[in-house]
Amino acid sequence: MTADAFLLYGTHAVEVEPVRLRAGALTADFVNGNLRNIRQGGTEVLRAIAYIVRDRDWGTYEPALTNLAIEQDAEAFSVSYSASCQAPDGSRLGFRATIKSSADGQLVFDVSARPDSDFETNRCGFCILHPIAGLAGSLVTVEHTDGSVVATRLPELIDPWQPFKDLRAITHEVRAGVTAECRMEGDAFEMEDQRNWSDASYKTYVRPLALPWPYVLSAGKPFRQTISLRVEGGGKVPPAAATAEPIRVTLGQAGPVLPDVGIIIYPDEVEAALSKLSVLSELGPQQLMFHFDPTRGHGLDALRSYARLAAAYPARTTLECVIAGDGDLDVELSGVADRVRKAGLKLSAIAVSPSVDRQSTPPGSAWPQCPPLEDVYAAARRAFPDTRLGGGMFSYFTELNRKRVPADPLDFVTHCTCPIVHAADDLSVMQSLEVLPFITASARAIFGTKPYRIGPSTIAMRQNPYGGATKANPDSQRIAMADRDPRHAGLFGAAWTIGYAARLAPAGLEMLTLCSFTGPFGVLALSDEPVEEGTRRPIFHAVKGLCELAGHAHMAATTTDETRVLGLAGRAQTGKIIVWLANLTPVDVPVDVSGLGSDQGFLKIWDGRTSRQIQRDASGRDRLVMTPYAIVRIG
Repeated sequence: MTADAFLLYGTHAVEVEPVRLRAGALTADFVNGNLRNIRQGGTEVLRAIAYIVRDRDWGTYEPALTNLAIEQDAEAFSVSYSASCQAPDGSRLGFRATIKSSADGQLVFDVSARPDSDFETNRCGFCILHPIAGLAGSLVTVEHTDGSVVATRLPELIDPWQPFKDLRAITHEVRAGVTAECRMEGDAFEMEDQRNWSDASYKTYVRPLALPWPYVLSAGKPFRQTISLRVEGGGKVPPAAATAEPIRVTLGQAGPVLPDVGIIIYPDEVEAALSKLSVLSELGPQQLMFHFDPTRGHGLDALRSYARLAAAYPARTTLECVIAGDGDLDVELSGVADRVRKAGLKLSAIAVSPSVDRQSTPPGSAWPQCPPLEDVYAAARRAFPDTRLGGGMFSYFTELNRKRVPADPLDFVTHCTCPIVHAADDLSVMQSLEVLPFITASARAIFGTKPYRIGPSTIAMRQNPYGGATKANPDSQRIAMADRDPRHAGLFGAAWTIGYAARLAPAGLEMLTLCSFTGPFGVLALSDEPVEEGTRRPIFHAVKGLCELAGHAHMAATTTDETRVLGLAGRAQTGKIIVWLANLTPVDVPVDVSGLGSDQGFLKIWDGRTSRQIQRDASGRDRLVMTPYAIVRIG
């Protein structure tokens, strides 16, 4: 990796380059012991086949690979390796893996494991990921463990639970004339709709969630699992995409108004924000969201500090209020209202959620004690009669989909997302953007036209609904469920932010929050980064651009390859159009923007490093090369 690694990723740590494997028309990328991007004739068949070991908090172990051997020719490949995972208590799980594929469309991934001592885990075994692009809502054939075979469909709207259980095999159409059967042996498998967590896949995994977890793998007891993929048919192979051709950007019709942009503020970040009011004003958020959690010691002092910031930076304000919900709701919420009045904090809105709802309730688990949400919202309305009231989940769409709040008492519904719940590699995080339209469509199917907010949504996980805590990340690695993610500080984070807003723009959100102002989720550099503390991170420019677009009419901005470049456009009442583009890849991408029109004269762009004008070539076409994870402003 070049010296630009920190600029791109906020860390000098780099990902291992995948090994491209090929057996005839079948290709796959071998990464850290697992297979990604499995394709036949260039068409994605499976997003991944991975052998996963998780700890009691659903964190994923990174196994140490030894004795790796890879053999391949044009017609076949084989891979073998040994691996081990060591738990904090010193217990160790070792396993041996072999992967073989041939030109006839067969692929077999086999793992035999044996723990050296009793080994505690929430999951140990294969996960198979089917992509969502082109497959959501499509016909599949499911074979169950009892031998029964059912023709059914993958869910179009996001299924809150498991669409398929007791799985032995699933078959889908790759393209016309080509089918793929994925067969699973060695344990009981079921499928969940990973779009709940903004993963761009349907996941078939080992061991039903209805069984107890964590569970213990007994010392010395071997167990084996095998995944077999068979691709059949002679359908026409689509022509390979011409990646050297510029991606074309075109504008379509006007749509809903683009949302207000908010930033989340925590009590310990107020003083830093007050010291940088000019920078906050330059950023220009329309809303300040104040996090308030009395169950974690927040009280009158926190509200007073919020009041100081609200007075210094006039904007709409929302209190994200966690309540204990373990006593008299009127007493608790009127107490919050009394402290808000004493603090002098003027609120535009309050969103309320019981603390217990920050934790997920997986399938098969008992729902925790919680007062009826109708009672919670009624008490909040009595305590704040003149303030807009929101509800939903302060965690993720998963929890909102599984516990659908009563919307009638609410003025708006809200939830967050996080792209590193299950995987934290660069590709998976960017692919999570594909899911956002499915999330908003599913939310609209539940709540209709109720005003709708999303956020705070950040790459890093601000709280863990699935375990005791988020994962510490002192070495700035790419870690699932981490409380800090280095890419937030790099161009990667800026591109992800523009891409996030672009995918959500057609949904007509009321408010979108994708960062804080300072701190690990903030737009300014921290003291432990190799730049001056307080320097504007690349995400600053992305969020500032979104703030400037708030209130504009969304203009459909489509690209010829939205896996590589996404576009977001807004039209002001004056008729002026502003377009933002984001390169979602680690390579240069040529872009043709002549479809945006030439009536505005020269087009200014910003790619995270320089500001310049696009020069027109002799043919009159406007072209530029977007460098890795660049964001570009046109107009």
